[in-house]
Amino acid sequence: MILPGSDPQVIVDAARRIQAGALVGFPTETVYGLGADASSDRAVADIFAAKGRPAEHPLIVHVAEAAQVSDYASSVPAFAARLMKAFWPGPLTVILPRRDGIASAAAGGQNSIGLRCPAHPVALAFLKACLELGVSGVAGPSANRFGRVSPTTAQHVQQEFGDALLVLDGGPCAVGIESSIVDCTRGQPVLLRPGVLTRAQLEAACGEPVLDQDELQQRAGAAPRAPGTLTAHYAPNARVRLMRADAIQTALDLLGLEAAHIAVYARSIVRIASTQVLYRRMPDDAAATAQQLFGVLREFDAQGVKLIWIEHPPEAGEWDGVRDRLGRAAAS
Repeated sequence: MILPGSDPQVIVDAARRIQAGALVGFPTETVYGLGADASSDRAVADIFAAKGRPAEHPLIVHVAEAAQVSDYASSVPAFAARLMKAFWPGPLTVILPRRDGIASAAAGGQNSIGLRCPAHPVALAFLKACLELGVSGVAGPSANRFGRVSPTTAQHVQQEFGDALLVLDGGPCAVGIESSIVDCTRGQPVLLRPGVLTRAQLEAACGEPVLDQDELQQRAGAAPRAPGTLTAHYAPNARVRLMRADAIQTALDLLGLEAAHIAVYARSIVRIASTQVLYRRMPDDAAATAQQLFGVLREFDAQGVKLIWIEHPPEAGEWDGVRDRLGRAAAS
């Protein structure tokens, strides 16, 4: 059932469900999460089962404030503290060394754990209500089946899991793609998953160069596993293909009136002869594209298209998060 996250009593009832070991869908500024008590291995197992997600894939633990970090992390490097100060509450997940015996299931059995304090007012109210009931953190991966398109509205969550799940409605997500993930366990920051925060922003905040995974592997070996970093991920039912604008136009011209079951998402204006081709214009702004991206992919799926042709996003740093999600969607 979908209930208004603006209702204080609904928030309290949702927190009580978490305390009792149940699952709750909740909004963040990035995407909607599927929440459970991070300290309860049984509740966390229910997340993995509901999503069809392998149990060794770690979950992000959401906290109401930075004070809860010490409940899960054994240490916090100075550069990690600077990142949290700059971007919490907000779309940043930090991976820190995990305290022994704490949230092992949520961490996928790793000796590190991902933590985030979201900026959405409903999420913060929900997490604070959970904290008042003794639940210090809520494990919350995206509220969708494993590997599929992430949800950015309460209705998307209901489509994934049905009416039985309580979903707090906080409206459409303002950011629209998942948080940036920075590994802070290796002596220097490593960007494991880009989001709307650019590498330049992260470096300015933490005062150190931020490596990417390729640089890390060259210098020091593999990073911890992190959510949303599989090669194939975020995929709609339709086949996604990334293309140059001129290639999209050439393909449409060749097919002409016979083009069917195709959707186009592009910044360029294209000529389409067939009435059986759906077209949505991609915004010129990276943040606006991120906000609508998953909703557009879900819309195309709902229309029953078989192919989605998407114009390559620009190479500028602010497009890294969008480019990452599209690349993984096209790899499925």
